Amino acid sequence: MSERILIFDTTLRDGEQSPGATMNLAEKIRLAKQLEALGVDIMEAGFPAASQGDFDAVAAIAREVTNIQVAGLARAAKDDIDKAWGAVKHAKHPRIHLFLATSPLHMEHKLRKTPDQVIAQIRESVAHAASYTKNVEFSTEDGGRSDPDFLIRACIAAVESGATTLNIPDTVGYTQPDEFAALIKYVIEGVRKHPQGKDVVFSVHCHNDLGLAVANTLAAFRSGARQAEVTVSGIGERAGNACLEELVMALTVRKDYYGFETGIVTEQLYPSARLLSRIIGQPIPMNKPIVGANAFAHESGIHQDGVLKHRGTYEIMDPAAIGLPSGALVMGKHSGRRALASKLEGMGYNLKPEQIDIVFAAMKKLADLKKDVFDEDLEALVLEEVYRIPDKYRLQHISVQAGDSGLPPTAAVVMDVDGETKRHAAFGVGPIDALFGTIAAIVGNNCKLEQYQVNAITGGADAQGEVTVRLSRNGDTAVGRGSHPDVINASARAYINALNRLAKKQEER
Repeated sequence: MSERILIFDTTLRDGEQSPGATMNLAEKIRLAKQLEALGVDIMEAGFPAASQGDFDAVAAIAREVTNIQVAGLARAAKDDIDKAWGAVKHAKHPRIHLFLATSPLHMEHKLRKTPDQVIAQIRESVAHAASYTKNVEFSTEDGGRSDPDFLIRACIAAVESGATTLNIPDTVGYTQPDEFAALIKYVIEGVRKHPQGKDVVFSVHCHNDLGLAVANTLAAFRSGARQAEVTVSGIGERAGNACLEELVMALTVRKDYYGFETGIVTEQLYPSARLLSRIIGQPIPMNKPIVGANAFAHESGIHQDGVLKHRGTYEIMDPAAIGLPSGALVMGKHSGRRALASKLEGMGYNLKPEQIDIVFAAMKKLADLKKDVFDEDLEALVLEEVYRIPDKYRLQHISVQAGDSGLPPTAAVVMDVDGETKRHAAFGVGPIDALFGTIAAIVGNNCKLEQYQVNAITGGADAQGEVTVRLSRNGDTAVGRGSHPDVINASARAYINALNRLAKKQEER
């Protein structure tokens, strides 16, 4: 019988720290439910002490999900731990995850503490967390660059104080697979010698600064680790974290080599990656392993010939195994509500009747503009029409004129601002500059445009354009998304969506 690897997903915490990956509450709950459908064992919902917004989000997620553990991150400090427990205590299976640095570099320059002081803080903080719950995880921050014997000492202190999971992170992605495997083996053997260390679960949290996060995690499994801390699509601080779908499929495809299994529903890998991509407005790279558009594409004649003769010649996994849609057209202008509801449910969207009506109306409008309506189009409609925040600003009409007549591009916009109709027109360097400048003049904002990106949602000349806009103002940033067969219209929607998000942030203060 294969041994079980626990999947600890930190997309909602470490992943959200990735630049531009901020999510609002509704988006976090939507992603949390998808992670539950995906089958992760533990979900790190956030860092409750970071802000009131983070606390509220973790508490809301803890109430929403039922079948998995919900963890809240905390520094090794009483106030942090109190806030973490206050947020996750509503979960059916709550966990407190606390951390403290153990490397000489961090202890001397960041903590300004001696090793003995660090051990004392570990004991005090873990004991405090354990007074709330028996499900306590302790992480030795920068474990990859820590002294191995001190790591054992720190882990034993945590176990003696009530920790049931010990996490050794490669916080800065510095270690190499063989090196990390040796470290994990040494620490596990040292801790197992202690009477209270025999049943503890060992975990690893690897960063991808040198592109080795998944390789290091797999190496750690060979040395006895049985929990992996990962994120969907590998998002996270700097170069990101170990990628959930890459790790899971390595274990699945090479089960003959590793001999491990997970509780992940692999058919939900692609839908999870797509949902995250849409929420944070970051397209999945074409060459991304497992879920990228080119992952199962074959252009070389030799490869095409081989696949036609036997798929196993150049494909090591079945696209259906990760939930990759076949691309078959299933919806159009003649489709009914019942068919749409069934389709959306199959895609993982359990919408209320009134929400299905909204998507149905939007789908009919889209079907009048483009011939083929694909799954990706429906995803865009759901996220844009159902899971958007209340509108302070709403687009009514736009008209953009551009060409080589010698006149500068011009944009005219009609929109609602707090229920009042406003109009304006302006010139610009290009059509998008004119459009954004006109909208900015109407709402009276001084935002800085940090990112403007256009992608085609599907193939074909009539594909919807998906536009991502990132705006900043007074230290706040917001990502807006818009989709429409007309990329000018999609751009206006994305810009206004970002403005609404900035306004929402200001209201919540």
